Amino acid sequence: MKGKLITKSDLSEITNSDINSINEAIKDLKNKYSNPSSAIELNEVNNSFSLEIKSSLNEFVEDLLPSDLKTSELRTLATIAIKKKILQSDLILLRGSGAYDHIKELLEKKFIVKRKQKDGRSYWLSLSEKFFQTFAVSNEYLSKIGSPNKSRNNK
Repeated sequence: MKGKLITKSDLSEITNSDINSINEAIKDLKNKYSNPSSAIELNEVNNSFSLEIKSSLNEFVEDLLPSDLKTSELRTLATIAIKKKILQSDLILLRGSGAYDHIKELLEKKFIVKRKQKDGRSYWLSLSEKFFQTFAVSNEYLSKIGSPNKSRNNK
């Protein structure tokens, strides 16, 4: 499974961070995922980056996926899971316009919930109870994944 490629300038814009912070974060990710026992790797293609499950693990991961979801839909679902709650417009920026179809499918299969934004035109997307039942993932676990490392904030 492969994440969408993103440039340093896009990362800077999305996170409201300067390029030096982005360079430091990429360096940290490279160090973190360079461990041979890591299931994830950081790949760089033409100065764009993506986090991906190591290709050597694809056959194992495919067996774990619910058969009724495509890999691209699972990537979109994973993005929502990591964020816990995300504006549809932000998700489209991260995943591309194809995510509109993924959202439709995930709603039909009841893995996500869609609610109108109070002060805007977009929708909030969040995980449904079916997601937690299907994937046996707790909110506490997702909070750890989606939260920045506290020790990094104290640097």
